[in-house]
Amino acid sequence: MNQIKVVGLGAGDIEQLPLGIYRLLKSGENVYLRTKEHPAVVQLEQEGFVYQSFDEVYEKHDGFEEVYEEIADELFKKSIGQSIIYGVPGHPLVAERTVQLLLERAEEKGIDVKVVGGQSFIDALFTSVKVDPIEGFQLLDGTALKRDDIKMSQHLMIGQVYDAFVASEVKLTLMEKFPAEHPAAIVTAAGSQSEKVRWVQLYELDRDMSLDNLTTVYIPPAAAFEETYAEFSTFRQIIAELRGPDGCPWDKEQTHESLKKYLIEECYELLEAIDQQDIDHIIEELGDVLLQVLLHAQIGEDEGMFAIEDVLKGVSEKMVRRHPHVFGDISAENSEEVLANWNRIKAEEKSGEEANASILDSIPKGQPAILTAYEYQKKAAKEGFDWEEKAGAWEKLREELQEFEYEAENGDKTSQLKELGDLLFSIVNVARFYQIHPEEALISTNLKFYQRFSYIEQQVRKSGRKFSDYTLEELDQWWNEAKEKGL
Repeated sequence: MNQIKVVGLGAGDIEQLPLGIYRLLKSGENVYLRTKEHPAVVQLEQEGFVYQSFDEVYEKHDGFEEVYEEIADELFKKSIGQSIIYGVPGHPLVAERTVQLLLERAEEKGIDVKVVGGQSFIDALFTSVKVDPIEGFQLLDGTALKRDDIKMSQHLMIGQVYDAFVASEVKLTLMEKFPAEHPAAIVTAAGSQSEKVRWVQLYELDRDMSLDNLTTVYIPPAAAFEETYAEFSTFRQIIAELRGPDGCPWDKEQTHESLKKYLIEECYELLEAIDQQDIDHIIEELGDVLLQVLLHAQIGEDEGMFAIEDVLKGVSEKMVRRHPHVFGDISAENSEEVLANWNRIKAEEKSGEEANASILDSIPKGQPAILTAYEYQKKAAKEGFDWEEKAGAWEKLREELQEFEYEAENGDKTSQLKELGDLLFSIVNVARFYQIHPEEALISTNLKFYQRFSYIEQQVRKSGRKFSDYTLEELDQWWNEAKEKGL
């Protein structure tokens, strides 16, 4: 007959079994259970219930996926030429991987897999913790819980928390979002005569020694809005309200154009924080940059042009497309090969653009001139327009220095401006040959100047005198002191 009838044993004792499933289990001659560790099985045994279980398979493998794979394979073999019954805890289609494997491969194996039914633990669980599911809930697997899966604004039902080790992993993951004192309910055998509901604080979750395969952990939603500040959805909601009808007048007035200067400022403040290696400052400035991104995305949504999902979709597609060595079958052994792949794919993406366009057109026009010079040179170098050796770059720098010195003494302002620009461009070129980013180098020097000049200011203030009371040589002595102090 080649058939597998899949039934659910419910979440608790025998009273929860539907009459039809009870009769099917009692009448079946070829009954297999994923596990016999279930209250209903104990009671069925007292009535002469005959079955075989797959509990020994769990001892053979280190991971659950291997266990489920073997159980599915064995069930297919045992169903050839006959009809068998396969019983699982709860409902067959709720958190039951073996059943999914059977359904996925049934056609390929030529086996008829029929899900008869059963009672899920979910209904009983809502009753146990007195929660209305229409408020929104998540059912998550405790053995594979990830922080990004968790929505703090919803009721969380976490299954498969069957021992202290899993409970500890669940606790640590939850505490990345929730306070340690957040309430949690440990629910065992929901809806049965043996039901137990124990309320603890989140940090105590793994201290309960009565955890078993009938245990589910319930986490109520965050009680206060401020508790969800770490959620991306909360930040998006805040930005939407700021630009909403009852929002902030300033935020509502902003446009893509009016926000340009703030984005530039925030990026530079982030660079400064990185140079200072100030972690708290980096966190703050990254937040300010993210604020600018969300403001632009919200403006796009308000105007009906695009939303943050379009931004995320576009950049996700690009990252997957340009990293075939991670998401595809291309090999890249080092960063040089990664960059080669990146540039090749990028060139293919741009191949459909206007043939007469300059390769320099891709460089943003609004960035600082020193960055533009650096990017122009990089682009030209990739096309072969570059010195073969760094000696050529040095020779050009000396030539431009001489020309600027001459114009500085003999030329007019226009000539001086032109030659100074040529000199700066040549300095950038030399820096590129040594793989030194000129913007980073100048930022470092600016910071150094700030620290040393601030030291001079402190010394002047301590003396009770004015800057004008000191000669340059005297001030320079303090500069050298600052230098000796490592400033």
